[in-house]
Order: sequence, then structure tokens, then C-alpha cells
Amino acid sequence: MNAPLSCRRSTGCTGRTIAGVCTPKGSGTEEIRRGLISLPVIHKGAEYRAADAHAHIYHEKIAEKATASVGAFYDLNMDNVGLPAVLLEQGEGAGIDRFAVCSVATKVEQVRSINGFIEGECKKHPEFVGLAAWHQDIEDIEGEMDDIERRGLRGIKLHPDFQEFQIDDPKLMPFYRAAHRRGLPILFHTGDKRKDFSSPRRLARLLDRLPELCCIAAHLGGYTEWEAARECLKAPNVYVDTSSSIAFIGRDEALKSIYRFGIDRVMFGTDFPMWRASEELERFFGLGLSESENRAILYGNFARLYKLDKDG
Repeated sequence: MNAPLSCRRSTGCTGRTIAGVCTPKGSGTEEIRRGLISLPVIHKGAEYRAADAHAHIYHEKIAEKATASVGAFYDLNMDNVGLPAVLLEQGEGAGIDRFAVCSVATKVEQVRSINGFIEGECKKHPEFVGLAAWHQDIEDIEGEMDDIERRGLRGIKLHPDFQEFQIDDPKLMPFYRAAHRRGLPILFHTGDKRKDFSSPRRLARLLDRLPELCCIAAHLGGYTEWEAARECLKAPNVYVDTSSSIAFIGRDEALKSIYRFGIDRVMFGTDFPMWRASEELERFFGLGLSESENRAILYGNFARLYKLDKDG
């Protein structure tokens, strides 16, 4: 790596630093915040545009508590906090300029407030692609889908382990069909050997019933269940992300998963605030993929999935 990931320019950069971001002279924070400047990641002399396909954000009133709760669930010490401003500072400091942001609803009554929060953050920060919260007990499926579309959210986030439902529960089929009709990809937390709610085999059973469903199986298809994910997730519209995976399975197993799902179906993700962007980028580049493969995973697949225009 030619320069630290905290700076997207070469070590001879003569620009100035704003909130940890090395920017060209004549640029400023507002230009970055409006999405007017693409902030490249530099690796071995090549510049890459990068997006984070998996980032959790929370309202400032609950951010510290929510972050700590996630750490407790996974028995990890969290030295980060899931605030939008922290995501932007750490992400842009590492060269990332687009982020799929989400938060999980553990109660039906949380859905609208979370979606209002995500909508508001997306309006403030055009770098954000907003994913809606959902809950398995929502009764007015079409009404809630209408609300998601009115807010301009581009997908839906589900965490079956936190929300305590089985991915392949038949009662959720009307919801899945509605999401498909609306063109809303679903980002699933998948995998955890301690629980069975989100196992890749359950997702595979769902996709046997609805193979056209577009979804993202997070954590290379199944956190702690990577081999099972490679074996059973074969539907054509399944994407995976790299979040919370490479650190645990290492290079060889990660590459097995990436090539099994296909370069055009893998997206880079951090699982913020679990990990910092600079950490996950170092792990990603340690895989030793080709320049074209890096480009697809870091940004190209994300842009295609969320239908971003050339400059988006």
C-alpha cells in the first residue's frame, strides 16, 4: 500500500485536511458533504471509488447504548459509536464516499421513527443510501411500503437474530413478495451458529420459494456459517457483503466465498460501528484481488444494485 488508508492522496499530498480527510486545495467540507468530490482509496498506485454496503447508524440519544448492546450480543468490546458523523469521518477519512445506512427495529412501533431518522440523515448527507427498518409483525404491508417509497429509501434491513423471527417463516411471504414488486433489495443479517433464526439454509429455503427475490446475505452469506452459505445459497439474485467476515475466516476462506458467489455479486462492507473503514479496507486489500475485481467489489456492484447514476 503506497500510503496510509487515512489519506487518499499520495504521500506527497499538498492538500489540506478537513475532519481527517485529505482534500485538494480549494475544496472544503461542504463540497464533500454534497457529494461533489469522489474520494478515492489508493492501493498500489491504483485509485478506487469505494462504497460501504453495510453501516448501522443511530440517533444521538441512543447511539452509545445501541452500540454497546450490539457489542454485548457478540461479546466484543466496542470502542466506536454508531453516529452518522463518526461514520462519515471514518469512512471519508479512508476514501469511502457512499454508504448504505440502516438501523434495526425490534418493535413495530419503532419502524416509522427509525425510517424518519434514516430519511432525515439521507437528506442531510447525499453520500447515504437509506435502507428502511421493518418488523415482522407489521400488518399493513402495502401501507408501510408506500411510506418507505415516499421517504426515498432504497432497500430494507432485517436482522432475524435481534428481531427473533425465522427468515423462512411462511407468514413473511406477503412481505417478501411486496418488497420484490417494489424493487426493494433486502439486506439480511445472515448466520450465527448460536441461533437458527438467520441461518443460510433458512434463506435458501426462502429463495427456493421466491428465487427472484433480490437480497444481500451479509457477512459473506453467513457469519460463522460460511461453508454452509457456500453450499446452499445458489439463487441468482443473492448478493453478499464482506462485513464482519474477513477478520474471522482469513484470506483463503474469504476467497473461496467470494469466487463461489461471483465477483459481480460481492460488495465491500464494514458493519460500522463494529469496525472502522480503514481496518476493513486493509483486510480487503490483503485478499490480493485484481484491480478489476477490486473495482467491482468496492463500488461497481453497489452502484448497480442501488441504481446509482454515473456520478452517484
